[in-house]
Amino acid sequence: MRPASPYGALLDENPARHSTIDVLGASTHYWEYGPADAEIVLVLVHGFRGDHHGLEAICAHIRGIRIISPDLPGFGESAPLNGHEHNINGYALWLEAFVGSLGLSGRAILLGHSFGSIVVAAAIARGLATPQLILINPIAAPALAGPNAILSKITLGFYRLARALPQAIGAPLLSNWIAVRVMSLAMVKTRDPELRRWVHQQHHTYFSSYANRDSLLEGFEASIGSDVSMFAEQISVPTLLIGARNDPISPEPAQERLGKLIPHAQLEIFDNVGHLIHYERPREAAQLIVSFLNAGTVAESTQ
Repeated sequence: MRPASPYGALLDENPARHSTIDVLGASTHYWEYGPADAEIVLVLVHGFRGDHHGLEAICAHIRGIRIISPDLPGFGESAPLNGHEHNINGYALWLEAFVGSLGLSGRAILLGHSFGSIVVAAAIARGLATPQLILINPIAAPALAGPNAILSKITLGFYRLARALPQAIGAPLLSNWIAVRVMSLAMVKTRDPELRRWVHQQHHTYFSSYANRDSLLEGFEASIGSDVSMFAEQISVPTLLIGARNDPISPEPAQERLGKLIPHAQLEIFDNVGHLIHYERPREAAQLIVSFLNAGTVAESTQ
């Protein structure tokens, strides 16, 4: 029996509306929360190997803001990029086209989590205009040069091996239950047993919803080959950085350095949480977002 979402009742009060749009010749699936006519529009970009479900807990807490949460190309229900590589430039081009296709260029406020933070930062560096920017668990330093360099290289080798093997062997290897659980155990920090079970269930349910091995490997290479600091000086809008003191992927010193590199950044660090703020501390994240935007409200917890 799957554990119930601790945020399910809040999400029931703020249900999603599912739509599909053609972006760069391929279908992008996205979900909208909140009033369709709200003045403030927030576009979310999720992390690597996840999909829009990863940020649902934050969406569940926010009221009075129109939130648009797509599946990245090649993840969830969205088709892979058509005629473009799944590198940072390709994802940034897609985000620019997606926002433009919805008629929100220059109006939508962008939010990126983890790998999504790199995509959003790269899109802004390409020229995508946004009035404000929010990055949760931002990738603040190069994965191949920091304390996780060895692990990143081992993981890259694993992905390349899985792609090189025959489909019948390589595909199951990438979605192997043990591999997903090891990743989940490495990132989850909460001591709440019910919340831990739910986080693990989320990873097992959605962590392998990708289109194919080629786009997955390209996406992973993009995730470890770039970081937000590469684009920091080109981010001139007010920026909220929501980081974690125990983030195993983006160490606190790197987050503090990123906060200084972005000219108009506000850095908030959470204690007792790691790379899963969106799962473990969504209410606190929602409170920071609403305060930063000076718009919307945070729903009362039903727990």
